[in-house]
Amino acid sequence: MIPRSLQRLAMAGVLASAGLVLATGPAAAGNRPAKTVPVRLLALNDFHGNLEPPTGSSGRMVDETGATVDAGGAAYVATHLKQLSDGNTLKVAQGDLIGATPLISAAYHDEPSVEFLGKIGITASAVGNHEFDEGYAELRRIMHGGCHPVDGCSPAGEWKGAAYSYLGANVIFKRPNRSAEKEALAALGGQNTSSVRGLLKEYGIPALPPVAIRWMNGVPIGFIGLVTQTTPNIVTSEGIKDLEFVDEVKAANVASRLLKLVGVKAQVVLVHEGDQVTPGQSPDACSAQPGAGNRIATQVDAEIDMILSGHSHQAYLCKVSDPAGGTRLYSQGGSFGRVITKVDFQVDVRTRDVVRSSVVADNQVVTRTVTPDREISDFVRDWKDDVASVANRPIGKITADIPNTASPSGESPLGNLIADGQLAAAKTGGNAQIALMNPGGVRTGLTYANSPANEGDGVVTYGEAFAVQPFNNLVQVVTLTGAQLKTILEQQFTGGPNNQAFTKILQPSSNFTYTYSTGAAWGSKVSNMKVDGVAVTDTQTIRVAANNFLVGGGDAFLGFRDGTDVWSGPLDIDAFAAYFAANPSVTPPVPNHITVTP
Repeated sequence: MIPRSLQRLAMAGVLASAGLVLATGPAAAGNRPAKTVPVRLLALNDFHGNLEPPTGSSGRMVDETGATVDAGGAAYVATHLKQLSDGNTLKVAQGDLIGATPLISAAYHDEPSVEFLGKIGITASAVGNHEFDEGYAELRRIMHGGCHPVDGCSPAGEWKGAAYSYLGANVIFKRPNRSAEKEALAALGGQNTSSVRGLLKEYGIPALPPVAIRWMNGVPIGFIGLVTQTTPNIVTSEGIKDLEFVDEVKAANVASRLLKLVGVKAQVVLVHEGDQVTPGQSPDACSAQPGAGNRIATQVDAEIDMILSGHSHQAYLCKVSDPAGGTRLYSQGGSFGRVITKVDFQVDVRTRDVVRSSVVADNQVVTRTVTPDREISDFVRDWKDDVASVANRPIGKITADIPNTASPSGESPLGNLIADGQLAAAKTGGNAQIALMNPGGVRTGLTYANSPANEGDGVVTYGEAFAVQPFNNLVQVVTLTGAQLKTILEQQFTGGPNNQAFTKILQPSSNFTYTYSTGAAWGSKVSNMKVDGVAVTDTQTIRVAANNFLVGGGDAFLGFRDGTDVWSGPLDIDAFAAYFAANPSVTPPVPNHITVTP
């Protein structure tokens, strides 16, 4: 094993000398060590607290034969991991393991999910953007332990902290104070040398461990954690106000050089960023369409041997070129525990580098045809029993399925319903006139059919409502001019100064209508805005309800930051529940509030 002082150095990502790892690493067994030794990685990404088998389309996956099969669930993940593991195995992850989770996990601030991941042997994970949903301070509590400062301890008692390492090489402090610098130096084994101070000055004070080193069969494997640099645009700004998310490639290259300084040449990037795919492909196909993930995979230092990705919830296995012209693996394993990425390779014991020609990857679908792991089944059942009284409480009824599937205009019935609920909750006190909901916050649909909880056809439970919008955002109201509202609607589209990554159509309340042109230039796309059928002028003021994520400029809707007279109301889930209470039988809204022209 690596001495603790060296582990602290490595975890801080700033290491002092090349001889340390080589001098202190475990020796290979026998008088004549093998030329190469095997290593197996088993990787998960975007688990999102799906301890129970996910339902609907979220619980299905296209397998290697092209068939669509049921997949996912913690007990099935555990069984598959046991079947895939051997004595050469390290288990890792690529972020969003928590955040945007079902109530069974979210009710206890995701402690159940983090405990499960420790039970199955995850050793290191990149942070994802959703790890920051409750802010940096809460992430540190999840990492290190302690009861929640507001809600106290869970039924399991005082939280002991994650059993695995969370990594984020591109997360640094904006304005580190003296205590942050002292903590970083302490993580460096107390080496307050000029070289260490120089490295910290050049790189910045890390807010998270950038790297982790794990030994397997006598050789060190270095893991570099990265999170999408767009994180500030997609999480609530208040919780990360002291952090900077720097370019992933730049941070990876710094971390790679540091690993190389101590002789760690077998290097793996765990990155929470990825690409979209051509639908319906085998999880083993290279169907990724080059985007943000591919940029990282092709541009990080040639010393890095493979890139395991996440964030886009897709499954693919690709070979890409590194900056030196070599080839390396670039992969992702879907989401919600439906796929495990298995990577086998050999490491040369003399050079301690990966033999890239030996790399073989396979995306294994987590089918439910195996026997679920008994220990994990019991573990999940215990947490389900704890949360059942809350989750199974009926809050209202629906007359038919209310899907979150977008219509051709981009709005969905469920998005409209949520916006109507927020408008109703914000009229008294906030004087809201319309409401807008971000589409990414609508996580799943509402189904009419009876569920395993046996609540009855058409009955909506609190747990089902929570699954729709699990972020515990506040409903807020701001005052905007008509011109400012139009700017926000323009920011739905790519090509503007807000750098929208892809089209994101805000879900409008039923009393707000407008038109957009697909062919018009950015800034001239939106027209004919009306509130309650009355045309909106540039100079009039409008009270607009939205969640605090949007009001803070989330999802690149920076125009919300120009709003004034902020009013804060109930949690979004409470507003949703209150709408059902006021409307006992809800009919799916017709998503016809946005008109699309060429």
